[in-house]
Amino acid sequence: MAGTSSPEAVKKLLENMQGDLRALSLECRKKFPPVKEAAESGIIKVKTIAARNTDVLSALKENSSEVVQPFLMGCGTKEPKITQLCLAAIQRLMSHEVVSEVAAGNVINMLWQLMENSLEELKLLQTVLVLLTTNTVVHDEALSKAIVLCFRLHFTKDNITNNTAAATVRQVVTVVFERVVAEDEHYKDIIEQPIGIQGNSNRRSVSTLKPCAKDAYMLFQDLCQLVNADAPYWLVGMTEMTRTFGLELLESVLNDFPQVFLQHQEFSFLLKERVCPLVIKLFSPNIKFRQGSSTSSSPAPVEKPYFPICMRLLRVVSVLIKQFYSLLVTECEIFLSLLVKFLDADKPQWLRAVAVESIHRLCVQPQLLRSFCQSYDMKQHSTKVFRDIVNALGSFIQSLFLVPNTGNASAATNQTGGSVPGGTASAQTNPGMLGMGGSVTVLPAFEYRGTWIPILSVSTQGSAKATYLEMLDKVEPPTIPEGYAMSVAFHSLLDLVRGITNMIEEELGQVETESQVTTADTQSSPTQSSDMQDFNSASDQTDKETVSRAVWEEMVNACWCGLLAALSLLLDASTDEAATENILKAELTMAALCGKLGLVTSRDAFITAICKGSLPPHYALTVLNTTTAALSGKSYSIQGQNVQMISPSSESHQQVVAVGQPLALQPQGTVMLTSKNIQCMRTLLSLAHCHGAVLGTSWQLVLATLQHLVWILGLKPGVGGALKPGRAVEGPSTVLTTAVMTDLPVISNILSRLFESSQYLDDVSLHHLINALCSLSLEAMDMAYGNNKEPSLFAVAKLLETGLVNMHRIEILWRPLTGHLLEKVCQHPNSRMREWGAEALTSLIKAGLTFNHDPSLSQNQRLQLLLLNPLKELSNINHPDIRLKQLECVLQILQSQGDSLGPGWPLVLGVMGAIRSDQGESLIRTAFQCLQLVVTDFLPTMPCTCLQIVVDVAGSFGLHNQELNISLTSIGLLWNISDYFFQRGEIIEKDLNKEEALLQKQAEEKGIALNRPFHPAPPFDCLWLCLYAKLGELCVDPRPAVRKSAGQTLFSTIGAHGTLLQHSTWHTVIWKVLFHLLDRVRESSTTADKEKIESGGGNILIHHSRDTAEKQWAETWVLTLAGVARIFNTRRYLLQSLGDFSQAWDVLLDHIQSAALSKNNEVSLAALKSFQEILQIVSPVRETEKPDTPPAINMPVPVLIGTVTATGLGRSFMRTDSIGERIGRYNVAEPPVITDEIEDLNLWWAAWNSWFRIGSESTKPPVSCDKMTFIPSQPFLTALIQIFPALYQHIKTGFSMDDLQKLGVILHGAVSVPISSDASPFILPSYTEAVLTSLQEAVLTALDVLQKNTPSECCCHSSTDWNASNAICVGSESMQIMYPAIFDQLLAFVEFSCKPPQYGQLETKHIANAKYNQIQLFAPAEWVALNYVPFAERSLEVVVDLYQKTACHKAVVNERVLQNIIKTLRMPLSLKYACPSESTWKLAVSSLLKVLSIGLPVARQHASSGKFDSMWPELASTFENFLFTKSSPPDNLSIQEFQRNESIDVEVVQLISTEILPYANFIPKEFVGQIMTMLNKGSIHSQSSSFTEAEIDIRMREEFSKMCFETLLQFSFSNKVTTPQEGYISRMALSVLLKRSQDVLYRYIEDERLSGKCPLPRQQVTEIIFVLKAVSTLIDSLKKTQPENVDANTWAQVIALYPTLVECITCSSSEVCSALKEALVPFKDFMHPPASKVQNGES
Repeated sequence: MAGTSSPEAVKKLLENMQGDLRALSLECRKKFPPVKEAAESGIIKVKTIAARNTDVLSALKENSSEVVQPFLMGCGTKEPKITQLCLAAIQRLMSHEVVSEVAAGNVINMLWQLMENSLEELKLLQTVLVLLTTNTVVHDEALSKAIVLCFRLHFTKDNITNNTAAATVRQVVTVVFERVVAEDEHYKDIIEQPIGIQGNSNRRSVSTLKPCAKDAYMLFQDLCQLVNADAPYWLVGMTEMTRTFGLELLESVLNDFPQVFLQHQEFSFLLKERVCPLVIKLFSPNIKFRQGSSTSSSPAPVEKPYFPICMRLLRVVSVLIKQFYSLLVTECEIFLSLLVKFLDADKPQWLRAVAVESIHRLCVQPQLLRSFCQSYDMKQHSTKVFRDIVNALGSFIQSLFLVPNTGNASAATNQTGGSVPGGTASAQTNPGMLGMGGSVTVLPAFEYRGTWIPILSVSTQGSAKATYLEMLDKVEPPTIPEGYAMSVAFHSLLDLVRGITNMIEEELGQVETESQVTTADTQSSPTQSSDMQDFNSASDQTDKETVSRAVWEEMVNACWCGLLAALSLLLDASTDEAATENILKAELTMAALCGKLGLVTSRDAFITAICKGSLPPHYALTVLNTTTAALSGKSYSIQGQNVQMISPSSESHQQVVAVGQPLALQPQGTVMLTSKNIQCMRTLLSLAHCHGAVLGTSWQLVLATLQHLVWILGLKPGVGGALKPGRAVEGPSTVLTTAVMTDLPVISNILSRLFESSQYLDDVSLHHLINALCSLSLEAMDMAYGNNKEPSLFAVAKLLETGLVNMHRIEILWRPLTGHLLEKVCQHPNSRMREWGAEALTSLIKAGLTFNHDPSLSQNQRLQLLLLNPLKELSNINHPDIRLKQLECVLQILQSQGDSLGPGWPLVLGVMGAIRSDQGESLIRTAFQCLQLVVTDFLPTMPCTCLQIVVDVAGSFGLHNQELNISLTSIGLLWNISDYFFQRGEIIEKDLNKEEALLQKQAEEKGIALNRPFHPAPPFDCLWLCLYAKLGELCVDPRPAVRKSAGQTLFSTIGAHGTLLQHSTWHTVIWKVLFHLLDRVRESSTTADKEKIESGGGNILIHHSRDTAEKQWAETWVLTLAGVARIFNTRRYLLQSLGDFSQAWDVLLDHIQSAALSKNNEVSLAALKSFQEILQIVSPVRETEKPDTPPAINMPVPVLIGTVTATGLGRSFMRTDSIGERIGRYNVAEPPVITDEIEDLNLWWAAWNSWFRIGSESTKPPVSCDKMTFIPSQPFLTALIQIFPALYQHIKTGFSMDDLQKLGVILHGAVSVPISSDASPFILPSYTEAVLTSLQEAVLTALDVLQKNTPSECCCHSSTDWNASNAICVGSESMQIMYPAIFDQLLAFVEFSCKPPQYGQLETKHIANAKYNQIQLFAPAEWVALNYVPFAERSLEVVVDLYQKTACHKAVVNERVLQNIIKTLRMPLSLKYACPSESTWKLAVSSLLKVLSIGLPVARQHASSGKFDSMWPELASTFENFLFTKSSPPDNLSIQEFQRNESIDVEVVQLISTEILPYANFIPKEFVGQIMTMLNKGSIHSQSSSFTEAEIDIRMREEFSKMCFETLLQFSFSNKVTTPQEGYISRMALSVLLKRSQDVLYRYIEDERLSGKCPLPRQQVTEIIFVLKAVSTLIDSLKKTQPENVDANTWAQVIALYPTLVECITCSSSEVCSALKEALVPFKDFMHPPASKVQNGES
């Protein structure tokens, strides 16, 4: 406007007008004068107006009718030149808006006339356009006339005019509507009163509309009328009209001015009432028409669809739907249904094509689609329009593949195209090939079951650029190129998916951010008063969200089936990578969207489709098949037409890129992967990668598919679970092309990234992932059962990978993850599977421990235990390979994390401890390595409470019988551990006590007792006890070496570190450890096998002393018993203060006893050594040098009150001294250890009883004797007897006669035991020496001890003095009574000299026999009796000694000891030369002499008491037996020997003469008589008959005879005869002797004579010589005797011999002669001169 109203413009306008008028007047000057005048007056008028008015333009406008008039008249001339000039001038006026309404009307009328005259048509149109566009003065009738004018011009014959008119009409219509918009804009601020609209029956009642609106309304209404072929109401004067043009105009109005229709109810009404019915009516031919149905069959001819109208209708429909959907819901439903119908296969191709294009237009408008869904699909009884659209597209695509395209000409020729092989020579035959410069490019296309459809690029993504909907100039239906409809449909699907997903995801995103904001608000302002308000807004929001969510879900639910069917088919048919990519992308976005909305079925369906695409056709994968089965069951009915899920076709024309083995139980053949499969796989990976969070349960599908693909491609897991391409050797069946080889690293990389990205998943999704992997793994395991085919390790590897990347929140997935690996994978029979399970588990544990958690593991002990727990659980699996992995893991954990394990120690140690002996050497060795590491490096870092576990574990390794070295080393470890305890004792004790207090508290709170081994003892002591108990167990291990080592360690430990224990704990050590051990060892030893062990494994020879199990156990028994005894010895002061020492003592003694009585020399001997050891203990009461005692003993001494009875010996003693006194006696510096002498005594008596039992059992002779009889060894017996003296020292005060007898039995038994012949050379002295064996020594020592302790003062002591002198003794009597018993014992031993003892029924060889036959000693398994002679002789010496000391003791006298001695000696004396040893009888004689020299005076002293009466006859017969022995001297006896022996006889006779005969009056008569008879016999009959002549004079025992004679005579004559009888005996004896001499002499003389020259027999000569000697002896004796003692008669007899002697002189034997000489010489003393009157009694 500004341009036209500026002064310059106005000036110019005025000039132009005047110019125009001048020109006009010039032109019309001749022909049209009126016009000329008008023009000229017009000039004046203009000038006048210009002069008069300031506002020239408005003045002009007011006068416009007049101003315009000349021009109108000019036009009326119908002269072209003038008309053109006028029209131009009018246009100029119009453009300056100086035309009034009236003038305008005039102009239009004028134009109409011109039009009717067909003048200047184009100029007319131009003028109308200018008139209508510059201002709004034209309206109502004028306007309608102007518009009709344009329409009329459109239908002229001239093409240019037509087209120009058409354009003008379009522009005019637009202008009319633009005016409405402007008018609305102008009035929008004025609020109108809404006027109720009556049901508008009168079409013209538009009174409510404003002028412009009214015009527009009238115009639009008439357009409808015209299209409908009805008469217009407003556009009067229309002559003709085409539908196509009408529809185009309608479309443009609807498209350009939707707001007019939406804002004005009148217009809306028009839409509903006029447009929609019109459209539906016009569509009818298209609806009814069926292609291919013959016309004749239908009753009425069907109108054929007309392309231009149909296409324009579709355009209108598109606009209606797009712009007025909200107004026309119902109508749109119909339109949409129609659209869907037009896609039917029986519609013409072009119709289908334009329908598809229309649908495509809808598909790019997601909001619209959303509205459909809300308005139809979500309403109850409404058509499911949205679903139908999608399904229609799907079935359309299917139909294109399935139905031959009869609709177009080219299709017929191309039908064969699909099946022509790709490589034919002529490129033209196959539409898939385009020959381009000699090279062949393959067109992108779909191919399915022989149908080949090219893909054309129809539109850019997201815009629906239609081709056929724009063909407004075409009247005939165009030919549709092949593939066009398919391509549009394909793009519609893609755009639909893209639009929906983008829209929903955007809205979802908004909802999420809003909800976050709201929750943030609510959280940030909890105190606001506007809580309620917040709540409301939040609830509104959730309502809104619920509504929108429902819409989203409905949209997805409505479309997914159709989409999936179509997309799957297209995916299967696609041969173009880009198309495939698009399809996959659509499937992926749908899957993700379904996932986000939580629509599981649809999500799984899309995922399944992608999965199926990834795998080779017909690949048997159950997960997928079940999903599709569920889907293919549903077929979707679309208006009576079924859409089937199409299964993929197998003949795929794809490039094969890989051949591999299927992952199946029985793989048959190979499968091929195409590049499309790989493409799908990548899509699958990207789905999992980007949308893992929404996959949920479909992880299973995804992972299962990936697993199979990975398997077919031969990817194998490497470290950390990442998959790497396997080696080519994996199988002959895996063939990979180079194309895929380059892809593999990428794929494996994406796979890894996929699982790495699991760290961004939320917890729930992560659980879904883990569950899916677990169930995959289960499947893989099922498959790997029963065949040793390589298993699929995909799942396990990925579980590991997932675990590793989610370390930061490992707690939430640890249990399912490790649980699966532990319970399933690690226990699988397939070793590869197991190995990976263990690998994964141990890697996770190690990673978990090294991961930098927040809070760190040291603060979060629960997590640490959680992480370590599976390691422990692995112990329940028996496969050695798994256990090895477990232990290697432990070793690595120790090496890397050993210092920070803390509360995890029990688990780690538990793993080592769980190894059992049967699990193979390597396992045990590895576990032991771990333990060694722990003991050497980690004891100080672990909590003290775990030390006990370390002890247990070390102990358990000791018990493993796989590898001896490990057992022995573990015992060494226990020793190291004990050292550690010792060094760190205080710290450990403090820690343990702290822990204990805690536990105690917890236990009290729970109300349960604290439960731990050895409970009442303090915790540190319990630790020691556990150690001891473990060593104790090892002490009874089946292997001797282990037992030995453990035993030594146990006793060393107790010895070295026992001081650390609390006093009270010793009780447990003794009873629960030591005695328990002894019991077990005893039991094992007694039941051990006696079979010989051939060799000790390998070629180790076993010493014969260890070659049976029994002997090996014996060693253990020895060691154990010795150890315990040593502890009792060294710790006695400690143990005695424990309450039950006496019971312990008894048990110990019991063990010693059973060991001593075991049938094993080694054990029994050792038992006695232990016995000796514990007897050397001195009572500790007065001990001053004590080892440092632990402070625990410095307790206040408990006060014992009252009397204590000692049960030992069955006597009770009163306690005399009070506790106070006793404590006073101690040295203050040392802690008092309370011992009780009485108790002490009981202990010793217990020991004595044990000793007695051992002795009596071991020396008791066997009842039967066979090869197996066990006979105790000499060292054993020696040791046994040697114990007695020590023991006796302690019990002498109460030693009674009974005890002595018991002792006697044992000593006797011991001495009687023979020795085995193989041992004899070592024990027996050589035969020439007379030596005692050590046993015999011991026996004598024992007796010696006894007698030394027995008072041997002589009888002069009165018993009262005795008692006073020794207070300890109970009384001398009791002691003295023992002497006789001691004598008995000794005498019994003396008898052994002649009569060795029998040992039961055992046959023994005596040394006497063996003396000459050395060989016999070595006869097998024989027993040799000892040489008892030296022993007996020593015993005899002891007897003599003892008797010398005790002869006058009352007991000795009373018990007839002397008689017993004599009786005993009688045996060797009577045997004399027959004694086993010559020394015996000699010793016996000397002993007899010694004893008698002491004993006889005593006997005489007690003569009156009769105590010795029975002794005398015994003595007499002893003398008799000795002096006149029955045994002859040995032949080799030398003369010197003989003389020596004779001197012994003489000594005896001397004894008789000095000690007996002088005291005859104190001696019984019979005895004296016997002595006399004996002497008598000795004096004559003593010659020995076996001597040779040369020796005879010596052998006659002359000395002896002489002695006898002398004694006889001395006894006969020297004593005063007390009784006649006595004298008679002696005289009698003499006379007998003399008489006998006389006889011998006579007989000799007689024989001499008779024999003549012959010598007499030797005997007779000997006899005569002896007689002669006797005579001379007799005479000598008589002379020595007191004369008064000799009877006269005797003398007479002597003298009477003389003549006889003289007679003998004649004998010839020189020996006789010399003897005779000696006999005759004494007679000189009788040669007295005869005295006078000799008075002889009775001569």
